[in-house]
Amino acid sequence: MSTVATQTVDAEENLIQSFCDVVGDDLKLLAILNGKELSADIIQQLKSIDFPLHLGLLLTGTKSRPVLVTLNKTVRNWPKILPEKTRDLLDMDFAGIYLNHAYRASPQESVWVDEENLAMQQSMFQLRDFYNRYGLEVENWRIRPDDHLVTQLQLIAYVFSGEIKLAELKDIAGFLDEHLLRWIMSFAERAAMNCETDFYASLVLLTAFYLEKIRNLLAKILDEPRPTAEEIEQRMKPKAESIIAPMKYLPGTSESW
Repeated sequence: MSTVATQTVDAEENLIQSFCDVVGDDLKLLAILNGKELSADIIQQLKSIDFPLHLGLLLTGTKSRPVLVTLNKTVRNWPKILPEKTRDLLDMDFAGIYLNHAYRASPQESVWVDEENLAMQQSMFQLRDFYNRYGLEVENWRIRPDDHLVTQLQLIAYVFSGEIKLAELKDIAGFLDEHLLRWIMSFAERAAMNCETDFYASLVLLTAFYLEKIRNLLAKILDEPRPTAEEIEQRMKPKAESIIAPMKYLPGTSESW
């Protein structure tokens, strides 16, 4: 390989790694915001970084741009100390989406893709197998199961935050196709429709648009078109069960979040 060709390959690899680093950092923050109630410290941090305009991937689509602007305006207009009523509404939205399912917008994948809309079904075990390939396991699946939105965001952030190869990018592209992108927009739209605050209504939509943006960019990087929704559903249809020998559990051999 010539020196020029080598330099071109190195430049492309560096560009891809930079993209992954940016996405990894963005997703870590989105996982935090979707995963815990807003504290005074988090609110001040969001204001200081001009969230979400600081994100490495800017969303410029006709649907995503208004969400970005609304979210930024909301954060900018927050006073240093939030009024009690604002605080209560934010807490109510977080609970309604992520804790008590009052908004009927579950952050668990199984509820959206299972034929009977039940939690902790096949998707949870499919995702558990995927995490195991990277030596990961959820901290407590009874509190936050493997197919939870936050758990999946953490997985992608983890993979993107390390030194990444094209094979892993293909892995994540398939992961998005077969899991998050099958249901994230339906979840976001229903949650946003029921939210009392612009912050959470915009946050869930921003998260969905951001994941779509990642997948579109991966299609360009990999030079592979995205499969259609019909192709994905056909791929994910249950297959005939086969008998698999049970595996022994070795405590402490896998990394935990």
